[in-house]
Amino acid sequence: MSDGEDEREGKPGVGRVEAFSDGVLAIIITIMVLELKAPEEPGLDHLWRMWPIFSAYALSFAYVGIYWVNHHRLFSHAKRVTNSLVWFNLFLLFALSLIPFSTAYLGTQHFSRDATLVYLATMLFPALAYTPLQHVIRATGTKSEIGETYHRQTMRKGIVATAIYIVGVPLTFVSPWLGIGCAMLVAILWFLPHSPIDDWFGD
Repeated sequence: MSDGEDEREGKPGVGRVEAFSDGVLAIIITIMVLELKAPEEPGLDHLWRMWPIFSAYALSFAYVGIYWVNHHRLFSHAKRVTNSLVWFNLFLLFALSLIPFSTAYLGTQHFSRDATLVYLATMLFPALAYTPLQHVIRATGTKSEIGETYHRQTMRKGIVATAIYIVGVPLTFVSPWLGIGCAMLVAILWFLPHSPIDDWFGD
């Protein structure tokens, strides 16, 4: 597609890209929930033994939900479709599509060290993939004070989140639960409507 065609697409084209992304994220969540296999044996004790699988699913569901919310907010600032936007968006979706695998692996391996390392790597991948997409939308999207404030705050959060993931790797060798704690800390960071990071660095 040429640059002229990209510009003529405008908001309708942006809406198509966002709708496609919504569908992919919905499929990712569906795949994860299909991994929750009910035990064949009767009794709550057999159900309780599945707590690692349920816990991994809950954490990953929160992550996919966070990416969906932030993806929606990011695309509200997009004005037109460009080649860079399309391909970086696909790159992000590819990174997110690996989450069901690492989630299943983490749960079935009962949060082992190797499974936690794989999980952290899978969480770090979309965090890195999100950055170039945001740079593209910041460069080609709406130009307003509200938009710039949004980009500054979320990019700072992204940098801090990436650093936490990286720190979680060596901590996992000490204890897998420290690595999982880092992943949970990132989730809490993005859940907060107003992050302490906004106060530390200001606008």
